[in-house]
Amino acid sequence: MSYQCNVKEQSCQPTLAIRTRTSVEDLSQVLGQAYGSVAQYVGEQGGQFAGPPYVAYYNDDMEDLDIEIGFPVARELPGRGEIQAGEIPGGRAAICIHVGPYGKIDRAYEALSQWMEESDLKPTGVAYEFYLNDPEETPPEQLMTQIVFPLKE
Repeated sequence: MSYQCNVKEQSCQPTLAIRTRTSVEDLSQVLGQAYGSVAQYVGEQGGQFAGPPYVAYYNDDMEDLDIEIGFPVARELPGRGEIQAGEIPGGRAAICIHVGPYGKIDRAYEALSQWMEESDLKPTGVAYEFYLNDPEETPPEQLMTQIVFPLKE
């Protein structure tokens, strides 16, 4: 699959999320629990989602991933307990969309990383994945994931 990579300017977006650590083996279970907790809390607060669920990856250690799991929200809401208020930073970001199973997303990362290097773009070190459709309702080959690397100015 070939990937269309480009740069977009994005606005700062308030979020509610849980930051945790996990291995890649336990990732799907951890994601499911976190999304459920955050979604329930957003509902309790009378909030609204302002985009698809995401994971921010702060490292790439598959045995000890440092991740933030959450949702963009329409307005700032207070955190509670492990659910923290935060934001997806505004500014320039390199993006591409992966279509297919999550297990093959490394190809999109490779393509985007190579494109950024060739374009002399420097990522901040955090990678975001936005899940554009529901894996419980979508066949694996049709899953769409937007990968976003905020860029250094």
